[in-house]
Amino acid sequence: MPGIYGILGKKLGMTQVFTEAGKCIAVTAIEAGPCKITQIKDASTDGYNAAQMGFGQAKKLSAAEKGHLKEMGQFQYLREFRMDVVEGLKAGDVIDAGLFKPGDVVDVIGITKGKGFAGVVKRHHFKGGSKTHGASDRTRAPGSIGSTTSPGRVWKGLRMGGHMGDERVTARNLAVYSSDTARNLILIDGAVPGANNSLVIIQKSRKGG
Repeated sequence: MPGIYGILGKKLGMTQVFTEAGKCIAVTAIEAGPCKITQIKDASTDGYNAAQMGFGQAKKLSAAEKGHLKEMGQFQYLREFRMDVVEGLKAGDVIDAGLFKPGDVVDVIGITKGKGFAGVVKRHHFKGGSKTHGASDRTRAPGSIGSTTSPGRVWKGLRMGGHMGDERVTARNLAVYSSDTARNLILIDGAVPGANNSLVIIQKSRKGG
């Protein structure tokens, strides 16, 4: 497909495969597409070139979403892919796992698992305080955060306890182990961010391996 370098997918989980040399490697199985192009954006009218893709079956859509998609279908996810050129593409085109072949180097974008509120020991790998001399409540404490009279405040960005996970992360330069177009299934060497059944974006790496 001209100009298209990425696709939406669903992380199914991890498994292991054996190479012809007998080596066991861990791979991530991803249901890659099929995705339908729902809108083409052109630099002359929208200020940039992009293709909007729809993926997954939505149970319910708002009136605005139905009006936007028209007869394209009911998609759970809509995402845009910036492109250099959009010639040769049109709304209604279908993109599937055939976009990738074994040996391709890809970047996979996902939302990491949320861990809720985490303290400094778990979040930043602090050692913790002393476990002796009656310091029973300091073993996982962050310690002093003050900077005395200069600057007389806490520096912005200081490592402290807080919300952990649930953030967008890109795993770069992963190799495609296999691509099954019939089942829209690709196996990627290594782990990718996100929980099972979560949305991931797979795109050809622009930086190379």
